[in-house]
Amino acid sequence: MKSFLKDKILQLIPTLVGISLFSFFIIRLVPGDPVMLMLGERGADPKIYQEMTQSLGLDKPVLEQYAIYMKNAVQGDFGKSIVSKRSVTSEFFARFPATLELGVCAMIFAILLGIPAGVYAAVHRNSLPDYLLMGSSLVGYSMPIFWWGLILIIIFSVTLGVTPVSGRLSVMFDVPSMTGFMLIDSLSPEVISEEGFAPFISAVRHLILPTIAMGTIPLAVVARMTRSSVLEVLSAPYVQTAKAKGQSFNKVVWRHAFRNALIPIVTVIGLLFGSIITGAILTETIFSWPGIGKWLVASIHARDYPVIQGGILFIATMVIAINFLVDIIYTYVNPKIR
Repeated sequence: MKSFLKDKILQLIPTLVGISLFSFFIIRLVPGDPVMLMLGERGADPKIYQEMTQSLGLDKPVLEQYAIYMKNAVQGDFGKSIVSKRSVTSEFFARFPATLELGVCAMIFAILLGIPAGVYAAVHRNSLPDYLLMGSSLVGYSMPIFWWGLILIIIFSVTLGVTPVSGRLSVMFDVPSMTGFMLIDSLSPEVISEEGFAPFISAVRHLILPTIAMGTIPLAVVARMTRSSVLEVLSAPYVQTAKAKGQSFNKVVWRHAFRNALIPIVTVIGLLFGSIITGAILTETIFSWPGIGKWLVASIHARDYPVIQGGILFIATMVIAINFLVDIIYTYVNPKIR
C-alpha cells in the first residue's frame, strides 16, 4: 500500500508541472496586452507603459518569467492580481465557497435522481421505462451546459417567473459572509432574528437553476453507470440464491444487488465531483454566480496573468486531489486493486 501511495504522489508532480506550463504559456498566446488594457489604447503614455511593464515583470524573457513564477509558487506565493492588486490566493479562497456550494448541490441533485433512475431502469430492463430513462440520460449527457442553462432561464425565469435569473441572493437582503456558504450564512441566528427565513429561501431559489444546469450531465452519467452495475450484479449467483430463498424483491435489489454494485458507482461519483468543478466555469458565467469560474472568465478578458495561472493551478490541484482520494478509497473498498 505504501508503494502504491508513493507511486501516485510521484505521478502528481509532473502532472502539476505540465499544467503550470500550459496555464503560463497558453494565456500569452491570446492576443492582447494586460498593461495596454489597463491604460487604454489611446491614453497610454510610452513612459508609463514601460514603467508598468517593468513593475509587473513582463519585460523579462518568458522563460525567466516562468522560472520566477514557479520559484514563488513553490513557496506559496502565486502573485497578485494585475487588476485588483490583491493576492491570487486570497481572491481564490474568497470565491471558492460559492463554487463548492454549487458543486455539492449539483452532485446531490445528480445522486438523488440518478441512482434511483438507474436501479429502476435495471430492474425493468428492456421495458418502456428503461428506454425512456436511458434515452433521457443520453439527451442530458449530450446537451451543452451553456445551451441548457439558457433554456432553463427562458422557461423558468423569463416565461414563468418562478426563479431568479442570476446571483446568489436577492438584493433585498444583506447576509454577512461568515463561512462563504450562503445556505449556512443565511441560517445564522443574527440573520434569522432580523430577517427570518426569507434570506435562506432566496438563497435556495437562486440555487435551483444553476444546480440543475450543472448537475444534468453528472445525473446522466450516474444513472447509466448505476443501471450497468446493477444489471451485472442481478445476474450473479448470490442474487439468484437470495431470490430462491423467497426474500422480498426490494430486499434482493437494495440489500444484495445495489450494495454490491456500489463500488463502480462511488468511483464515478468521486471522479464526477472533480470534473464538476471545471464545469462551473460555464455555469457561473451564464448565471452570474460569483465563484471561481466567473472570476477566471473575467480575468481572461482582462489578461490578468497571475489570476489565470494561479486559478487554473488551484483547480487542477483540487481535481487531482479528488481523483487521488478516489483511488485510495477504491483500494480499500476493492482489495483486488491492492
